[in-house]
Amino acid sequence: MKNLFKSVTAAFLIIFSAGTQAQTKSPKLENSLLWEVSGNGLSKPSYLYGTIHMICGADYFLSEKAKKAFEASEKLVLEINLSDPNEITAMQQMAMGKEPLDKILTPEQLSKLDLILKKTTGMSVQQVNSFSLTTVMSLIFIKSFGCSDIKLYEMEFIELAKKQNHQIGGLETIKSQFEILENAYTNDEMLTMLSEATPDEAAVLVDNYKKENIDLIYINTTGEKLMSEKTKDKMLNGRNRNWVTQMPELMKKQPTFFAVGAAHLAGEEGIINLLRKAGYTVKPVTK
Repeated sequence: MKNLFKSVTAAFLIIFSAGTQAQTKSPKLENSLLWEVSGNGLSKPSYLYGTIHMICGADYFLSEKAKKAFEASEKLVLEINLSDPNEITAMQQMAMGKEPLDKILTPEQLSKLDLILKKTTGMSVQQVNSFSLTTVMSLIFIKSFGCSDIKLYEMEFIELAKKQNHQIGGLETIKSQFEILENAYTNDEMLTMLSEATPDEAAVLVDNYKKENIDLIYINTTGEKLMSEKTKDKMLNGRNRNWVTQMPELMKKQPTFFAVGAAHLAGEEGIINLLRKAGYTVKPVTK
């Protein structure tokens, strides 16, 4: 199916909306997608970059400061190493459901999904019956961007890494992301989220991203309508804690450019705050 790879990839990397706001306990962060990580024994700085994962081609941008930081690094580390053929194969396999949707959803849920699909994509539930609900979610989310020319930041960074002979790695696998996403939401919660995915919400997300406002991206992503405390711990906090345990060794070996979803940067248990608590100096790169 056209754009299936892009949409599946992007949806597994981020759940977004411009929903109810949630307060953060950590200090307000400066508007910057790029952060320098230094100190705590590092001989050279590494960099942390927040991505939106997918964006319309007309809205895509990569600042000069990000390009310079990328050139100064020796390794690119993403949430998932999408340059690994094994990960791509796993993604293609997991896009298909373990069972048809009409076997795992109730008649009422199927009817609700059918209405959502027809409204957002012009498709029927019968056409996606063999896909996982997570895959269907990705197809609906990509439609909310309102364009056919979708760019994935991860794939753009991979191309840059190849040109500059950077090593490429990942913090987790597509299998683990599938499991996290499937366990984080019930089927009813997923359907509710899908029914609320609108072009207006996508536009707000893109606007905040262009302003590099990672606090607002975090606030909008963790709205009470989207994430319970349990879901937030699975989707964001738990993964952040896991990543921050891996990052020190990677940064110690070589200057590394970490590119992860921007929603992971802010918040009390965001990567920036966790790295600071671990003794690193983490500061925004403004130019």
